Amino acid sequence: MTDASAPHEDGDSLDAAERRRAVRERYADIATESSAACCDDGCSDDPAVGGTTSRGYAADDLAAVDGDANLGLGCGNPTAIAGLEPGETVLDLGSGGGFDCFLAAREVGADGRVIGVDMTPAMVEKARENRAANDATTVEFRLGEIEHLPVADASVDVILSNCVINLSAEKARVFREAYRVLRPGGRLAISDVVQTAELPADLRADPDSIAACVGGAATIESLESMLEAAGFTGISIEPKADSATFIREWDDDRDLSEYLVAATIEAEKPPSAPSSGRQPTSNADTNR
Repeated sequence: MTDASAPHEDGDSLDAAERRRAVRERYADIATESSAACCDDGCSDDPAVGGTTSRGYAADDLAAVDGDANLGLGCGNPTAIAGLEPGETVLDLGSGGGFDCFLAAREVGADGRVIGVDMTPAMVEKARENRAANDATTVEFRLGEIEHLPVADASVDVILSNCVINLSAEKARVFREAYRVLRPGGRLAISDVVQTAELPADLRADPDSIAACVGGAATIESLESMLEAAGFTGISIEPKADSATFIREWDDDRDLSEYLVAATIEAEKPPSAPSSGRQPTSNADTNR
C-alpha cells in the first residue's frame, strides 16, 4: 500500500493526500459552477467553444453532445488519436462531465461500452445527469481514483485520458492500473501536459498549481520509464508545439509554455501479455 502521507513522485513536500484534496476540491467547485477551463485565467472567454476547438475538437464534436458535459478542461482530444472501433470497451480516466465519454460512445456504437471514472462525487453526479441528457445508454460513470480503478482485470480495449494523469501523485501506479485493466493488445490514447524544463519550486509545491494542471507535470523521459516499467510497448509521446498558444494563457505572471507542452501519449499492452505488468524499478517512480 502507498503511504498517503509520503512525499509524492515529484519529490517536494506536498504529499499525495494533500494533492488529492486540492484536486478534489477544485473539480468539485468546477462541477458545481458548471464553468471552467484547465486553468481559470486561460483558454477562452467561452471555454466550451473557443478553448475546446483550440485543443483539437471539431465543431461537429461540440454539436454532438448535449447538456454541459464540455467543461473546457482538456489539453487535447484523445478520441481523435484512439482509432476507436465499433464494439470496443473504452475507459476514460478522470472523466469529468463526460464529454470524451460521449464522443467515444459515438465511435464504438451500440455494441460498444464506455466507462468513465472520476474521484470527485460532484463530477460523477454531473456526468450522470449528462448521460441522461444524451440518452447515452452505453456509457456509465463510476466513482473512484485512477490509482485504484474500480474496473475488472483485462476488461477494457482502450483507455483515454485528457489532462488528468498530471494531477496524480502516483503516476507509476496509474500506469500499472491501466495495464491491469486493459485486455492483451489493448492501448492507451492520452492527451496530457508534460514538463519540458524544470518548473519553479513554488509551482511544484503549490496545491493550486498542481490542481490546475501545472505543478504535477512529468517529463517525457520519466513518463516513458513509468510506461515501460508497467509493461507497455510501442510507447510514443509526441509534444504539440501549437499548445503554447493556450498554455501561455494559464498564468498572468509568467509564460508557462517555457516549462510545459501538451502532448499525445500512446502505448500498447502486448497481445500475449498477462493481466499485471512488470514491477516498476525505483527510477520509474520519479517524475524527474
